[in-house]
Amino acid sequence: MSDDNGTPDTPAGPQGTSDPASLTGPRPEPLRFFGTTWLHHDNGYAARRVGVAAGSLAAAAASCLVLRFAYDGLRIADVGGFVTFLMVAMSAICSALAFRHTWDGFARRPDPERQASLRPLLTIGFVGSLLAYFVRSLIEAPGEKLHREEYETARERHERRLTRRSGNPTRKRRRS
Repeated sequence: MSDDNGTPDTPAGPQGTSDPASLTGPRPEPLRFFGTTWLHHDNGYAARRVGVAAGSLAAAAASCLVLRFAYDGLRIADVGGFVTFLMVAMSAICSALAFRHTWDGFARRPDPERQASLRPLLTIGFVGSLLAYFVRSLIEAPGEKLHREEYETARERHERRLTRRSGNPTRKRRRS
């Protein structure tokens, strides 16, 4: 991948240039479940958003059912009220933190080191991540705003590069 917003590196283009972005400009980075339909909201974008919203809500509901089975297992095992309280509190707190972390990830790129250190917490709070995905898909494709900003910035940089390079530099007049 090149640094022009997810543009895949390709073999050398025409006339031996190795930078395809200089010929065509940056290409939008695909989003999970949406591809590049988020750019112009075409090719079933609305249907995909509805599907993603329904799917993430269904997954969150199924996840809550799994947590309910875990809670019932603790109750049947008669481990005591304190352990049951810890399990419920841990799930609720981790879900809230996972929701916030996932929501923030839609607005800016997460730090890979911080992401790795939070992985256990995000795994425990998976319901929060699913709910964040659901709520965001009601507004836009999750991550669309971030990708759109990056794409627009890359397009502006590309346009500036093209205007700077226009013309034949050997034909410039010299000032006397």
